Amino acid sequence: MNRLLTVLVVVPLLLLVPAHAQQQPKESFDYFAANREMIRNGVQAVLLCNGLFTSERTLEQVFAQELAYLRNPVGTANGGDYLVDRGRRAVAVGGGSSGPVMRAVFREGIGAVVMAPDQTFDDIDALPELARPPMDGDPATIAWPNGDLVARRPLPDLLDAEALQAASDWAFDRASPEQVTLSLIVVHGGDIVHERYAPGVDMDTRTRTWSTAKSIAVTLFGMLVDEGRLRLDEPLGIGWLPRVASPEADPRRTITLRHVLQMSSGLDPVDSFGREYATGSGLAYWAGASSANGARRRAMIREPGTFWDYENYDTLLAVYAMKLALGSESAYHDYPRAALLDRIGMRNTLLSTDRFGDFILSSQVYTNARDLARFGLLYLNEGVWDGERLLSEDWIEFVRTPAPSTAQRGNFYGAQWWLVPDDREDVPKDAYSTAGNRGQFVIVVPSHDVVIVRRGLDYGRQGFDRWDLTREVLKAIAVE
Repeated sequence: MNRLLTVLVVVPLLLLVPAHAQQQPKESFDYFAANREMIRNGVQAVLLCNGLFTSERTLEQVFAQELAYLRNPVGTANGGDYLVDRGRRAVAVGGGSSGPVMRAVFREGIGAVVMAPDQTFDDIDALPELARPPMDGDPATIAWPNGDLVARRPLPDLLDAEALQAASDWAFDRASPEQVTLSLIVVHGGDIVHERYAPGVDMDTRTRTWSTAKSIAVTLFGMLVDEGRLRLDEPLGIGWLPRVASPEADPRRTITLRHVLQMSSGLDPVDSFGREYATGSGLAYWAGASSANGARRRAMIREPGTFWDYENYDTLLAVYAMKLALGSESAYHDYPRAALLDRIGMRNTLLSTDRFGDFILSSQVYTNARDLARFGLLYLNEGVWDGERLLSEDWIEFVRTPAPSTAQRGNFYGAQWWLVPDDREDVPKDAYSTAGNRGQFVIVVPSHDVVIVRRGLDYGRQGFDRWDLTREVLKAIAVE
C-alpha cells in the first residue's frame, strides 16, 4: 500500500515539470577550447601574413592595427612565439605555451593561404596560386573610373564643401578609439569628390574586405544567372555531405540559390550561438579545413526560406554551386577576373582561396578603397559599365529587395547586401550597403547619385554605424 501511494504521488509531480527543464542541463565546460586556441593562432597567422605581404605594412603597423582585433595576440612587434619568413612570404604563429603552431603564406594572385596544423613550410609549393598577367595599361595614365587618373575640378554646385569635410571629420575623428577609419571615398555623379586616408595608408593599400566580399560574390552569381548557367529558384544541385545511400531523400535537396543568398537556408547555424571562432567556417578561414566540404556538411533544422540566420557557409554553398556551373578548375579560377574585376578596373583586388583552391568569397578578399568605389559605381549605374551591361537590372533589384524572412525583424537584408531597416527615417530608403567586419562598407544611394566607401580596422566592440555615415555625407549633397 505504501509503495503504491509513493508512485501515485511522484508521477504527477514529474508531469508538472516542463520538458525543456528536464532536457537542458547547463554545460559549463568549453568543449571547443582546443579549437579556439588553434583558430586564435590561425587568425593571427592570416592577419599577420596579409598585413605584411598583401597590405605591405610594417610589423609595427600590423601589431598596432591589424592585430588589435585580437584580445591576446601572440608576442609583440619586438618578438615572441611567431616567425616571419620574408623570403617565403610566410609566417608561423604559436608553439610552446602559445598553443599549436599555425602557418600562413602569401600566394600570388590570392593573398594569404592558411595551412593545416599538420603542414609545414615544406608544403608551401603544393598550395594554390593564381599567377595571371596583370591588366593592360598603366592605371596612373587611365582616367577614373577605369584607371586612377582623377581630374581635379571644382565641386559641383550641388555639393557643400564644408559639410562634406564635416562628414569626413565625423568618420575619422571618432570618440571611440576602437573605431579606426583607414579611408573614405565619396563618389558623386561618377566622380570622386572626396578622398581621404589615415597616416600609413594610401590609395594602393589593400586590406581585407571581410564580409563585403559577399556582395562581390553575389555579383558573380548574378552574372551566371543572367547567362542561364545558374538558376535562382532551382535546387543548388550540389552533392551534400555526408554521402548517404539514398541522396534523393535528403531534404537539403530543396535548398535553392535564393535561399542561401537571403541567408535563409534552414541549415544548422554553426557560426553563431557561442560557436564563433570555434567551429564552422572558422575552421576553413583560419585552420586549413575545406570550405566546400564544411559548407555541405550542415543538417537542415528548418524549412528553407522561413528563418534568417547570418552564416558564412550559406554564401560558400553558392560559391560551390558556381564552381560546378563553370565546369572546370581553370574556368572557375579565371571567372572573377574575366567577368568582373578586369572589366571595371579592379586591378588591385585579390580573391583568396582555401588551400584546396576554393574561393572563400564570404570574407577573404583583399582590395583598396578605389576598387570598392568602382564596384559601388557598377551598382549605382544599374549594372552598366562603359555603355555595356554587365549585370541585369533584375538582379540588382533582387539583391536590394528585403528577404521575406526579415519581414518581422525590420527588412534589413536583401541578398548579400544590407538594406536600410524600417526604423531608420534619417537616410533614404533606396540606400543599400555591403558590410564587413571591422567597418568595411560600400554604400550606394541611387536617389543622391552617390557611392560612399569606408574602410576601417575597428576592434573591440566596434560599432561604426554606416547609416549614420550616410546621413552625415548626404548633408553635403543637394538633390536636383
